[in-house]
Amino acid sequence: RALLWLGPVYLAGYLGLSGSWVLLALALWLCWGLIRRGKRDRLAAAFALLEDEREAVCRGLAARHLPAWVHFPDVERVEWLNKVLVQAWPYVGTIMEKTFKEVLEPKIRAKSVHLKTCTFTKIHFGEKCPRINGIKAYTKEIDRRQVTLDLQICYIGDCEIHMDISKFNLGVKGVQLYGTLRVILEPLLTDAPFVGAVTLFFMQKPHLEINWAGMSNLLDVPGINVMSDSLIQDFIAARLVLPNRITVPLKKNMNIAHLRFPVPQGVIRVHLLEAENLVQKDNFLGAIRGKSDPYALLRVGTTQYRSKTVSRDLNPIWNETFEFVVHEVPGQDLEVDLYDEDPDKDDFMGSLLIGLVDVMNDRTVDEWFPLSKTTSGHLHLKLEWLSLVNDQENLHEDKKGLSTAILIVYLDSAFNLPKNHFEYSNGECGAKKIKNNKYLKKMEREPSSFVLLTVGNKTQKSKTCNFSKDPTWGQAFTFFVHSAHSQSLHIEIKDKERDSALGTSVVCLSHLLKDPNMTLDQRFQLDHSSSDSFIKMKLVLRALKVEEPDPERVKAGVNASKPGPVRVTEKAENQQKFASAPQVSKVPPMSKDSAALESLPKKDSGDDLDAKDSSGAPVPSEIVSDLDAAEGKQKPEHGPSSALPSGAVAMPTLPVLQEMRVAPSVTSLGSLPSSCFELSSSNLDIHNGTEMPLGEIQLTVRYASIRQSLVVLVNGCRNLVPSSNRGVDPYVRIYLLPDRRWTSRKKTSVKKKTLNPQYDEKFEFFESLENVKKRTLDIAVKNSRPFISQERKELGKVRIDLSQEDLIKGFAQW
Repeated sequence: RALLWLGPVYLAGYLGLSGSWVLLALALWLCWGLIRRGKRDRLAAAFALLEDEREAVCRGLAARHLPAWVHFPDVERVEWLNKVLVQAWPYVGTIMEKTFKEVLEPKIRAKSVHLKTCTFTKIHFGEKCPRINGIKAYTKEIDRRQVTLDLQICYIGDCEIHMDISKFNLGVKGVQLYGTLRVILEPLLTDAPFVGAVTLFFMQKPHLEINWAGMSNLLDVPGINVMSDSLIQDFIAARLVLPNRITVPLKKNMNIAHLRFPVPQGVIRVHLLEAENLVQKDNFLGAIRGKSDPYALLRVGTTQYRSKTVSRDLNPIWNETFEFVVHEVPGQDLEVDLYDEDPDKDDFMGSLLIGLVDVMNDRTVDEWFPLSKTTSGHLHLKLEWLSLVNDQENLHEDKKGLSTAILIVYLDSAFNLPKNHFEYSNGECGAKKIKNNKYLKKMEREPSSFVLLTVGNKTQKSKTCNFSKDPTWGQAFTFFVHSAHSQSLHIEIKDKERDSALGTSVVCLSHLLKDPNMTLDQRFQLDHSSSDSFIKMKLVLRALKVEEPDPERVKAGVNASKPGPVRVTEKAENQQKFASAPQVSKVPPMSKDSAALESLPKKDSGDDLDAKDSSGAPVPSEIVSDLDAAEGKQKPEHGPSSALPSGAVAMPTLPVLQEMRVAPSVTSLGSLPSSCFELSSSNLDIHNGTEMPLGEIQLTVRYASIRQSLVVLVNGCRNLVPSSNRGVDPYVRIYLLPDRRWTSRKKTSVKKKTLNPQYDEKFEFFESLENVKKRTLDIAVKNSRPFISQERKELGKVRIDLSQEDLIKGFAQW
């Protein structure tokens, strides 16, 4: 073994090579070893989770290993189905082994002369079967004649597959696969088998990791491993990732063409406008921070676009527009990643994930979105949802050069393609010179054909059908159309091996306008081919239209935050009812990243809530049982009247305060109170008497579904209690309980020497709606006191149980 290791070193010296080659080889070997150990460790951790899921969850493995039901309550745990899979797996493995030997092996041998010796020497699918970590069923968002399921697939297999090719042993020893598989059962029938067909596809590219064996270990060499993994994932995406689908009919004579290639649900138009306060990634000599060169990557499914690069700017302005075809909603999301362009490796600057369900409902969203996975930065996007309509009036050419329609091409098949041993020119053939018999045999084979489809400057390529003069592709393509009256679809069928054209065709899109449904489903004659060569396609043209949003719908964006219902008390019935607060004024805009949030009207900071100002508003009555003599001499104010005039502010009553667990500073306790306490039935006796009002804070709280965050807007405070003779410098501290970590604390700026501070500051907690519903919002008003001061720090506190609130609609109140 020592001679084996030292042999290459001696050989390098004997040949007079530089020592750098030895160091390079050593570095590659070390990197290869690290990659191999990392794969083995990840596989071992996955096996640990697979064998005892409950114990692994309790230990708290990495979040990406946890099953979906841990994060999402609407994902159901289906242990019964996993038990069925465990029982059936040995039989499935036997079927797969037989398929590999009898079906796959002959196909591999027929692919090439060099693969004729291909033989599977060992096929064993192991004891570990695939698991389903959770299933989510859609009922409200879909058609009643179908069932849509999202399966969280997890396969951590100990399979072993070895094959020999020309005395080279290649193999796989362990596979990891994670992904969301969508299963659509459609249409539902009234007779057996009750389901017409099953459609399968992955929503996004699944995560795949393979432990190679034999000579395949070379694929783990640094530089090659990334390329090999991406090629395998692209191969899977070309067949199993949306918009590609696998449809299996369950009933005879079932037409599955419309199930395999449904019309897309819409188009999302993304206006990438600008960004601000991006992180600095470029540095000089490792210490001096410089500017960055940001660009954006935008993805919906497998479609990705890259923006231009703005040089040396942390507040770049792009003003670019991108359009994506959306096939499945809910399911597909818009992903935006920002990078700093560098000569070696681009630095990550933040990301953004936007659910397209809310964009589809809101129609238009124009907001500043905070970037996640970074320390700072906001991104300004304008999103437009374009519906596909069968209306020719919307096909006028856009002055800005944007798309006005979408062309959907269902490429079916071709008939009687030439073998290409003759050259066809408009139906006339001429003999081609044959140089040798080898070339003649090659020309006599059936063509391996693929299709190039072009609209404008965009060309798409179909898959290749090997050795067939009647190929069947069965693929769908989409093209954006700017002018349906003047543009055309160009089709060219080519032979892969000889790179020669087998036929062409041109279809003017104006022909589709003659049909009332803007659809053509027919055979098209091929030019520059034989006289009986045809291609079968279905062309569908749909106009793009931005529809008006539903006026009764509350927008999902934070810009549309509306005041929620405010509870008021009717004196006659002495019970709680809901009434909307009248809109008197708007909260001033705090910054361009949140625009103007509407909130409840508030009184002027100088108001003392006397009878003149509050006669129409039912004011909560507070009487403290243990008041001292000085406070006992104070005269109570007049009780609230039963009328509620327009413009009056509705104050929350006792049950509301108890629900919110208010602990404000009490004005009647004097100017130097010694403590701050929570307002509850145990420490305050509140009844229908009247007292000085407690300190109050105005909040606007709602959940922004698009950004998946809880938005808390601190508008301002009023009637705070001075904690010292020198006045107070109040600020607001926010926790989302039970998280009390210092890093998760939110804090406003400090307002100097005021009892009625105005903040208008927004804070966001990036959590799912299900998690937020389980949390409590803890907000405290504090005094920024000097160091080692005896002054009281807390001026008041309020706790809001978020499980009792309609966060999608939101609320704004004192």
